Amino acid sequence: MAAAPGALGAWQAGRARLVAACCARLGPGSRLPDSLMGRQVGPAMWARGWAPAAGGAAPRRGYSSEVKTEDELRVRYLEEENRGIVVLGINRAYAKNSFSKNLIKMLSKAVDALKSDKKVRTIIVRSEVPGIFCAGADLKERVKMNSSEVGPFVSKIRAVINEIANLPVPTIAAIDGLALGGGLELALACDIRVAASSAKMGLVETKLAIIPGGG
Repeated sequence: MAAAPGALGAWQAGRARLVAACCARLGPGSRLPDSLMGRQVGPAMWARGWAPAAGGAAPRRGYSSEVKTEDELRVRYLEEENRGIVVLGINRAYAKNSFSKNLIKMLSKAVDALKSDKKVRTIIVRSEVPGIFCAGADLKERVKMNSSEVGPFVSKIRAVINEIANLPVPTIAAIDGLALGGGLELALACDIRVAASSAKMGLVETKLAIIPGGG
């Protein structure tokens, strides 16, 4: 991609490489916002920063450490030329990545650690589950709560989303599939949103006369 001359061109090129390298879930050819790049990401740019897997398998991102698949939130620190970029991956496939008490607790803990880490340059919020970004609050879990638990739980979701919005480094939401209710509010809390062509977003709670209250 040709860069405009001078410092502005270098800034635009660096920003384009950052978004292309970090949002691996969206895949080649995904449309980025015109205000960000003004063009589609080509396969060559999308492959930038990937390390080939052993045995010649498909490229994979090089991470500093593996995580257990049962974790509801995967915190990954990218290496090499992408050092300083942290990926927060939501991983609740059985519940469409909805916010549970445990997931919110893990998000809060991760954000608390990241906001004071001077080595962090950028944070990516994405899904580890194909076809779903986040479906908002876990209503099946909420049904089991007593009335005294619901208010504090919603307040905690709001607090975590606000903390993400107030992080001192740029944040990017990589949206693949559904981003509903609190999931969309999570994406809106980020500075930049990059969406796959499959992305669907909505504040569906408004159909029930409920005001969005997550963020």
